[in-house]
Parts: sequence; structure tokens; C-alpha cells
Amino acid sequence: MKKSSGRRESGCNKKRKERQKEILRYRIEGIAAVAAAAAFFYRSLWAVPFLLPLYYLYCREKRKELSRKERKITQLQFADAILSVSANLKAGYSVENSFKYAYEDMAMLHGKESIICGELYTIRIGLTNNITLESLLFDFGGRSGVEDIIEFAEVFAAAKRNAGNMTEVIERSASVIESKAETEKEIELLLAARQLEQRIMSMVPFGILIYIGATSKGFFDVLYHNAAGAVIMSICLCVYLAAAVISRKIVAIEV
Repeated sequence: MKKSSGRRESGCNKKRKERQKEILRYRIEGIAAVAAAAAFFYRSLWAVPFLLPLYYLYCREKRKELSRKERKITQLQFADAILSVSANLKAGYSVENSFKYAYEDMAMLHGKESIICGELYTIRIGLTNNITLESLLFDFGGRSGVEDIIEFAEVFAAAKRNAGNMTEVIERSASVIESKAETEKEIELLLAARQLEQRIMSMVPFGILIYIGATSKGFFDVLYHNAAGAVIMSICLCVYLAAAVISRKIVAIEV
């Protein structure tokens, strides 16, 4: 037990370090974005302090994106876990033992340091300590913030409370979750090209500025280092940011 606990803690530490690396990368990207905005729109380092809110907004959005990514991974791995639980039930195991043995399947499929293995390990320990499975599933759903897990926990608790057919309930839930996961994958594939186009179009204005600035020296000088130019470029920056936000929302579709 101590060995398993140590391995789980090592996996958690690794995931924590990976998340910290991601956050550090986002912070560096935020600083680079602010510097680029100051250079392209104002050509002055004095603009950096006024653009710091962009840094905080960028980091906040990236944190949200990282959380969405983790929820998506958890959702997909949970779908695999429920399929494993369903197969174990058909093999004759009890519901509790089906979740326990699902850990081994997920360890082979996703690795012992995966999110789902960490959660299934928590469920195994909870069942060993006589905590009800429905309580553990509700805790899992609350921690993950994944709607599918929360809904499954509610359906599971209702079925168990009403002495329903757990095998049939879990099998239907597994089918629904699997279908939803497949639909989301198809949507992601269809949107991949549009998302790439969106990222390219976001860089086009900077490419135009670089090209014109390189081929026509002094063409944009009238827009810099004067009050009128600063106002015009500030409006351009606001329009660019609004367009970037709207375009990201257009290609961000959730099932």
C-alpha cells in the first residue's frame, strides 16, 4: 500500500510540475505578446506598463484553456473507464470490484500517472475504507468539473437507491458517453482547419505591418510618438483584440 501511495504521489507531483511548466510558458508568451504589442502599435517601451492588463488577460485565458484541456482529457479517459467497468460487470464482477479492476485497465491504456488512474486509485482506497461508491463518484465529478461524470454519478446514485439494474444502467451510460466522445472528436476534426485559419488570420495584421514597414521606410512614422497616432493605434489594438476574441469564440464549439 505504501508503495502504491508513493507511486500515486509521484504521479501527482509530475502532473503538478507539468502544469507549472505550462503556466510558466503562458507567462513567457504573455510577456512576449505585450512586448510585441508595444513594438508594433506604439514603438515605445513606455507603452508596456499600460499594456500590462493584456498580460493578465492573456494568462487568465490560457489558464482557462489549460483547465478545459484537462477536463477534456478527463472526460475522454472517463469514457474509457466506464467501458471497462461495463465489461467487468458483464464478466460477473460486482459494481465496486468492476471499478477497482478498471484501474488496471486504465493503467495499461493511459499509464498509471494519468488523471483517470489517479481518480480510480482514490475510488479504490475509498471503497477499502467503506466509503460508498456513489459518494466517491460525486467527489470525482466535483473535483473534475466534467458534466458527464456528475451526471453519471447522479444516475448511478438514483439507480442504486431504487434498486435498479446496475449493469444495464452502466452499459447505457457507457454507450451515451462513448457516443458523445466520438461526436466531439468528429467536431474537433472538422474544426481543426478552421482553428488553424483563425490562428493564421490573427497573425496577418502583423505580417502586413512588417512587410510595409520593410518595403516603405517611414510609411507609418506619422502614427508613432504623437498623441493622435497613439489614439488611432489604440483603437486599432482594441479592434484587433475584439476580432481575435470573436474569432476564437466562433471556432470554439462544445457539445
